[in-house]
Amino acid sequence: MFGTMLYGPGDVRFEERPEPKIEKPTDAVIKLSASCVCGSDLWPYRGANEVTAPLAMGHEYCGVVVEVGSDVKTVRPGQFVVGSFVISDNTCPHCRFGFQSSCEQREFMIGAQSPYARVPLADGTLVATESQPEEDLIPSLLAVSDVLGTGWYAADAARVQPGSTVVVVGDGAVGLMGVLAAKQMEAGRIIIMSRHKTRQDLALEYGATDIVSERGEEGIARIKQLTKKVGADSVLECVGTQESMNQALQVARPGSMIGYVGVPHGVQFDGQSLFFAQVGMLGGPAPVRRFLPHLMDLVLTRKINPGKVFDLTLPLADVAEGYKAMDERRAIKTMLRV
Repeated sequence: MFGTMLYGPGDVRFEERPEPKIEKPTDAVIKLSASCVCGSDLWPYRGANEVTAPLAMGHEYCGVVVEVGSDVKTVRPGQFVVGSFVISDNTCPHCRFGFQSSCEQREFMIGAQSPYARVPLADGTLVATESQPEEDLIPSLLAVSDVLGTGWYAADAARVQPGSTVVVVGDGAVGLMGVLAAKQMEAGRIIIMSRHKTRQDLALEYGATDIVSERGEEGIARIKQLTKKVGADSVLECVGTQESMNQALQVARPGSMIGYVGVPHGVQFDGQSLFFAQVGMLGGPAPVRRFLPHLMDLVLTRKINPGKVFDLTLPLADVAEGYKAMDERRAIKTMLRV
């Protein structure tokens, strides 16, 4: 088969790779229905993460099981499944507390920008649908595996409550999913920091009530003005830069929570500032497995449509263009059809 490999900054290749096979009795092999390019894939693509050897790319996936190992009990060939981007056994103490992304057997999914993929710890990682989903639901089910699950975790970690005021820092796919999540959690006001018209429009469709296009100190001042100098009850930090974290900290009111899910790059904290801010923080890699059943149900019952975040769809063979379009901000998120 052919799959996606990243050799270095800007160097994405769709090339021949070995077909995945069962390596351990807890594995499953799936035929992907769709995959996509993640915002986090752009870090090594842009050279922000060093690439010392070719990387098999892709960690967002959904599809049909074609083979399972001898110890797999909860999924079987022929079933449509969605899995988390973090591999987990779903039984260790951290998993039982709902933090499958810190599983004692944690791995990170790789190689999903391909027609087939191996999923380790299949029983703990994959969730099957009762029947084959309708074709138009595939984009939204794909979104559940990472980008929606991550945006949902940002809102959950930020303790979004009915009627609360929420600020979303970042208008990428994860930030937009954070808006959707906050709306589902019945936030009263959802302010997104965004300077891009297409992203602003989708944010408003997903439930944003206010758009703040200013950045830095001007953006912070604008949010303070909108909240009558109080600040937000919940802040979703969905970027991972020093600037975005500074904005999150400065628009959060005392006693609030920041849910941070942007992979940090160069982020540093001042202990004294944190001490006097009196703001709580929870984040990290999203425990998507905790949310999978609920989010899949919301999609399958057509209560939400996270698949709209894919504004560019390409054949898998054109994956390099998908990376380039996102890097150049010509696309919010690229879906790859297998």
